Amino acid sequence: MPMLPKRTKFRKQQRGSLRGNATRGNYVAFGDFGLQSLEAHWLTARQIEAGRVAAQHFLRRQGKIYIRVFPDKPVSKKPLETRMGKGKAETDYWAARIKPGTVLYEISGVTEDMAKQAFARIAHKMPVRCRFVGRRLAV
Repeated sequence: MPMLPKRTKFRKQQRGSLRGNATRGNYVAFGDFGLQSLEAHWLTARQIEAGRVAAQHFLRRQGKIYIRVFPDKPVSKKPLETRMGKGKAETDYWAARIKPGTVLYEISGVTEDMAKQAFARIAHKMPVRCRFVGRRLAV
């Protein structure tokens, strides 16, 4: 089941803009390895879930997967062949705003080789280019 917020203050949102790089959520915080986005995009709840399923299927219940993004933006879409006007359409899907540098997923408890293969399977499901990153050691 795709993720969505339990409740929101407002049912609909304006589109907004996705300029700049990620300043928050741009480092590996929970796991040992991470998958970092290199482009800005809206990631739908279905895409996030598809990546999770692909990784868990490959890892076969080894390690732990952390999902670092949450789809909190309602995206509305009018039905096809509908005339303009008559108000804004109902929510079609939920999306997470992704900026370059955002860490999408993290994995802990597996080897680097296993993590790379799992992230390769996730990256195939993502609409953005991604790269493999490791935990930065604090000095």
